[in-house]
Amino acid sequence: MAIAKQKKDSLKDQYRINEQIRGLKEVRVVGENIEQGVYSIHEALRMAQDQDLDLIEISPNAVPPVCRIADYQKFIYQQKKRQKEQKAKSVKIVVKEIRFGPQTDDHDYNFKFKHAKSFLEEGAKVKAYVFFKGRSILFKEQGEVLLLRFANDLEDYAKVESLPSLEGKKMIIMLSPKKPAQSQKVTPKSAETEKKAKPKTEDKKEEN
Repeated sequence: MAIAKQKKDSLKDQYRINEQIRGLKEVRVVGENIEQGVYSIHEALRMAQDQDLDLIEISPNAVPPVCRIADYQKFIYQQKKRQKEQKAKSVKIVVKEIRFGPQTDDHDYNFKFKHAKSFLEEGAKVKAYVFFKGRSILFKEQGEVLLLRFANDLEDYAKVESLPSLEGKKMIIMLSPKKPAQSQKVTPKSAETEKKAKPKTEDKKEEN
């Protein structure tokens, strides 16, 4: 319970208010319905008291430090709301790993291909790599060919972020998901309509 309470009050602990603001001679005061400017700390506290509001130190490292005159509870509520909005907007980048051996058979390859396709469709990046044990490092070119084949087979779902590169005992390729618009190709129907459109223009020329 104590830990949960500490987390809950962490935002409040970031700001000094009213008499907690010590060791300052003057501050820059901002807020609504006040004449913004630089005031002595005593004058700033009096201005907040006159409006039955709080003096909140919002930028302690500024010169002079900046204080806002506002209702402290409403101020904290707005800060928490803003943090939630920013957290919701931030996108977490998920990276899924696919491991191959230098001599992966078709069954294993197809199994891992399906997994990678699923990861990409979910919006995750795919880090595919070939792990070389002992003397199998001699097959590094074979590993590169395997990764390039993997990227080529996934071209409808992924774009290559970085080409195969050897890092220690691993040869790695990074794939990132394509956006829906990027993955759309010319459909067979649209290709057929283009072909049909050309003979019509030719027929008209023959008639003329």
